[in-house]
Amino acid sequence: MRAEARVVAESDGRGGTRLAVLRGESPLLLRRTGRPAGGGLTVHLVGGAAGPLRGDELRLDVVVGPGARLEMLSVAASLALPGRPAPPSRLTVTASVAAGGTLRWLPEPLIAAAGCDHDVVTRVDVAEGGTLLWRDDLVCGRHREASGAVRADTLIRYAGAALYRHELAVGPGAPGWDGAAVLGGGRAVGTVVVAGPDLPEATVLGPDAAAMRLAGPGVLATAVGEDIRRVKAALDPWCEARFPLPVMV
Repeated sequence: MRAEARVVAESDGRGGTRLAVLRGESPLLLRRTGRPAGGGLTVHLVGGAAGPLRGDELRLDVVVGPGARLEMLSVAASLALPGRPAPPSRLTVTASVAAGGTLRWLPEPLIAAAGCDHDVVTRVDVAEGGTLLWRDDLVCGRHREASGAVRADTLIRYAGAALYRHELAVGPGAPGWDGAAVLGGGRAVGTVVVAGPDLPEATVLGPDAAAMRLAGPGVLATAVGEDIRRVKAALDPWCEARFPLPVMV
């Protein structure tokens, strides 16, 4: 299966935000779901089909223009599944945030079901003066299940310079996976990257979680846990305290 989705958020010229483009194909269906107080918009990603399955090629593009504010959520976790013999499934996410724009990316976790083979490629460009909150959570297998194979490659640039570059591989074939060298025996990991002005302070969030300054205008918060509940317990309060979910009107 091949599918593409695209969101373009623009300022409406009156302090609010409008969607110039909102287009998707199953399983990447997009729905505008609210208008937060303060002039932004919220869009949910709705899974219109099972997967991703081996062989699927999916792409999601997000564009936030000057002065626009967009929040991207999902209605449920994404479940990477095994399928017929085929190349790995792939999800490519690209995002750009213009000066004065704000993007909050807060989807539900990706679950690597046993037998899956999935690549996630993320490329984000934030112009100087833009603001970004980017969160990714990964769960290694369903309940009492071995992890499938997932490779995540993330690059976030700010003002044209690399701010955050990270590659993570879990499951069969991942270097060090059998020896617990990747997550130290944990089965869930979460990361949050904040970029732009008014950055939070670096701090310890728990025994397996911390927020650290990046070499640039950014902060990385990361947590590892035996399940996603431990990860959310560390990261959710940190996100909410500094970037409270807006009240819908």
